[in-house]
Amino acid sequence: PGQPLVAREGDRVLVKVVNHISNNVTIHWHGIRQITSAWADGPAYVTQCPIQTNQSYTYNFTITGQRGTLLWHAHISWLRATIYGPIIILPKRHDSYPFDKPYKEIPIIFGEWFNVDPEAVISQALQTGGGPNVSDAYTIKGFPGPLYNCSSNKDTFKLKVKPGKTYLLRIINAALNEELFFSIANHTLTVVEADASYTKPFETSTIFISPGQTTNVLLKTKPEFPNATFLMAIRPYFTGQGTFDNSTAAAILEYTHSEIKSTSRNLPLLKPTLPPINATDFVTKFTAKFKSLGNDKFPSSKVPKKVDKKFFFAVGLGTSPCPKNTTCQGPTNTTKFAASINNISFALPNSLSLIQAYYSKRSSNLFKTDFPSIPLNPFNYTGTPPNNTMVTNDTKLVVLNFNTSVEVVLQDTSILGAESHPLHLHGYDFFIVGQGFGNYDEKNDPKKFNLVDPVQRNTAAVPAGGWIAFRFQADNPGVWFMHCHLDIHTSWGLRMAWLVLDGPGPNQKLQPPPLDLPKC
Repeated sequence: PGQPLVAREGDRVLVKVVNHISNNVTIHWHGIRQITSAWADGPAYVTQCPIQTNQSYTYNFTITGQRGTLLWHAHISWLRATIYGPIIILPKRHDSYPFDKPYKEIPIIFGEWFNVDPEAVISQALQTGGGPNVSDAYTIKGFPGPLYNCSSNKDTFKLKVKPGKTYLLRIINAALNEELFFSIANHTLTVVEADASYTKPFETSTIFISPGQTTNVLLKTKPEFPNATFLMAIRPYFTGQGTFDNSTAAAILEYTHSEIKSTSRNLPLLKPTLPPINATDFVTKFTAKFKSLGNDKFPSSKVPKKVDKKFFFAVGLGTSPCPKNTTCQGPTNTTKFAASINNISFALPNSLSLIQAYYSKRSSNLFKTDFPSIPLNPFNYTGTPPNNTMVTNDTKLVVLNFNTSVEVVLQDTSILGAESHPLHLHGYDFFIVGQGFGNYDEKNDPKKFNLVDPVQRNTAAVPAGGWIAFRFQADNPGVWFMHCHLDIHTSWGLRMAWLVLDGPGPNQKLQPPPLDLPKC
């Protein structure tokens, strides 16, 4: 992983990115709100043209009203497979955590390793229309750990701890295409934060974390030196129909003894028990435990109670036709895999970014503004799929007036298999007010919404064969990408963008573009 970006709440951050590689590149500061500074958000062709070889761009933004763990990663094609690192936002000076100060803080970032160039993997998949070749290993802080037959001892991350202390683990899932379970043998973790928002603390022996999500946990070490070392392990949660990397990465939790040099070599190594690969029941119960902290200093009062605009988005897989006179490796030999939101498989421009087109009033030929707020052809979303699964390729945006309160229901579909989709919204945190299985019932399900202390996140998994409802206040002008954080689904078109117009006030307008904004 790359270096952590460490800042304080309220800091202005300038990061000059110089591109020394042969690929075009951008960096996204995942979860940073980017209030009026959408130019610094980073998704290629959405808020900027990419930085070309030997060019540079300075990302300039202020961290407003946020503290906790986030991540930065490349945001073009599949480059984030190897370009990523932690973002650690400390509270303002003299501010404390809403829990006892930990003895030590450790970022623990999960990744996904390919023996071949991931760019070749996605390029081949898009050409053949088939599913991509899967990764060869998962990593913990860049190391695959002892359970892979190609690993040596030096390929294992060791977390050395002292007895009787509390450690804050800042856990980040930077894997490309897999949601993960994480557990430490014989230890309990206390969840205190998700996506840089404090939560009501709860205990668990296993955490579930989607790509793009972060979870801060407190680890209380055992009071005395235990005569054992402990394996920390990650492995995937998967409900879809395709292939996936069914392997386990591990690291070692090692107690250090003040008198004895740690001799872990002859201590027993205890292993954690992780849930089964398709443990949807565990995932559902685990995600339901997240609630906003909602104390006096961090109230939950910002949840929009009144909704101005409602959207119902069917998200999932689909097909697109194979080019004439070729055979494909999609669901059939005449189709390619695709993915969509309300059957729109989003096409990114490549001559100009969406925000530049909007700002320079050249949008008419680059994008349309009639993204459907409900599916144009409703069907039984979680039942038998329709005969026609073809998607429409288009570049359509949803336009929102400044400060509109928005409710979005994301409904998974069973087309080519019901699957969990971790959706990420740029430029905002949203409140998850409800979730459930089957088809969303607009009459009865809202009665069960939590408008008191819903968790606030920037990335949330739409349950396999179910739905999730969230709300946010559109108080940040700009063009904001929303997409599945499983990169294969993003590449297939499970992505869209919101255009939030300027507000009347001086601090409610998109800033002018930086002078060094890259050109396409």
